[in-house]
Amino acid sequence: MLKKIKDYLWEVGKEEDTRMNVPVRIYANDAIANTISRDRTLRQAMNAASLPGIVQNMLIMPDGHEGYGFPVGGVAAFDAEEGIISPGAIGFDINCGVRLIKTNLSVEDIKPHLNKLMDALFKNVPSGVGSKLKLGFTESDLERVATEGVKYIVGKGYGWSDDPELIEEHGAMEGANPDKVSRLAKERGKQQLGTLGAGNHFLEVQRVEKLFDSEIAKNFGLFEGQAVIMLHSGSRGYGHQVCSDYLGVLDNYRKEHSIQISDPELSFAYTKDKEADDYLGAMRSAVNYAFTNRQIMTHLIRESFSAVLGKSADALGMEILYDVAHNIAKLETHNVEGKQMKLYVHRKGATRAFAPGLDDVPRKYRQYGQPVLIPGSMGTTSYVLAGRHEAMVETFGSSCHGSGRLMSRHQAIREIPPSKTISDLQSKDIQFRVRDRKLISEEAEWAYKNVDDVVASIAGAKISNIIARLVPIGVVKG
Repeated sequence: MLKKIKDYLWEVGKEEDTRMNVPVRIYANDAIANTISRDRTLRQAMNAASLPGIVQNMLIMPDGHEGYGFPVGGVAAFDAEEGIISPGAIGFDINCGVRLIKTNLSVEDIKPHLNKLMDALFKNVPSGVGSKLKLGFTESDLERVATEGVKYIVGKGYGWSDDPELIEEHGAMEGANPDKVSRLAKERGKQQLGTLGAGNHFLEVQRVEKLFDSEIAKNFGLFEGQAVIMLHSGSRGYGHQVCSDYLGVLDNYRKEHSIQISDPELSFAYTKDKEADDYLGAMRSAVNYAFTNRQIMTHLIRESFSAVLGKSADALGMEILYDVAHNIAKLETHNVEGKQMKLYVHRKGATRAFAPGLDDVPRKYRQYGQPVLIPGSMGTTSYVLAGRHEAMVETFGSSCHGSGRLMSRHQAIREIPPSKTISDLQSKDIQFRVRDRKLISEEAEWAYKNVDDVVASIAGAKISNIIARLVPIGVVKG
């Protein structure tokens, strides 16, 4: 079924299933390709390749694994006129994403203060299931967050005026319509702005261990030994409820229109129908909520560093390097078989990786390509990459988003004792703060693929350039 096209690229051809409209292509080294074949990842990708209006290829990044209907690590692009929108191909945690915050400090500068710093971050940034932060936001504030995103919250004192320039979509995706968001979603989200959540979400203090491209690293503001902060979180209960609500709406839509589909979890609406427009309005509201959520946490992180180190965040150089989404659908223009097409690109567990020279890349990075942030699992390396021209041709400007699970959470709890992870973190001199002990097993590095292999696969396929490798010195989990 899985044929090797060339190094780091595999394919499942349309002859494998007559329902498929396009082939499935997988970016992976030999070892990762073998793991992808073990579960339902390929079957789910083949089902997605059968959806109406899909173009070119259904893609799986090297961190790909089985998900809800559509594989995590999947990318699918649909004709904006004749295609579809599918919440299952975006995910429950809409705009789950990653932000990297720089400092002008070396790790040696902060090591004497690291214990106090981790305590402050753990205290000031709420984490865990159902975590809340009472900032006194009103319903009107929430509506404006949904439509105006980061710029609105910066105007209320949560950040710096140049922060939005360093965020995908400038922290506010156009076309948001909070009227299409349910009352329950808004209630769930009102007190969760500025919270980390649980599961694989984290806040890490990291050291820039190695630079692979000194010129681009300098442009990105990175240097070896530097202390940086990586933040991984999403839209919390707000986005989860949006997805749940519209899965129900579109399941009814499927039945009303007698749509035959390989998997009901891939329920969709045609782009020209009201249901698709309603979902997109709600999804974009959740996207803006998530950008704002990470922005408020950035403010809390800056305050924590300032309080412990006795200097202002500005004096500490705590500028955002970049912020990327990896669960999202976006209307983009791409070249498909020599023709410029408007497409709804669905990325679920995949990161935009635009090439040098494009207007969507922040001006300060435009010569070198968009920063791509790839977090590892707990206690392992993370990476900063940069987009390449090849990605625009092959992957709709997309890259991987992390390491990708090998074990389910339940399997990890059964098979990986907390003591093993704790011993490993201690041996690496990594401080950690965890609210829920079972997360120590759920998020252990052995529950995930090797992020070094994942990133090497993307680099080997010439989809993104490796710029820097980061290692954790302190971890906060929910």
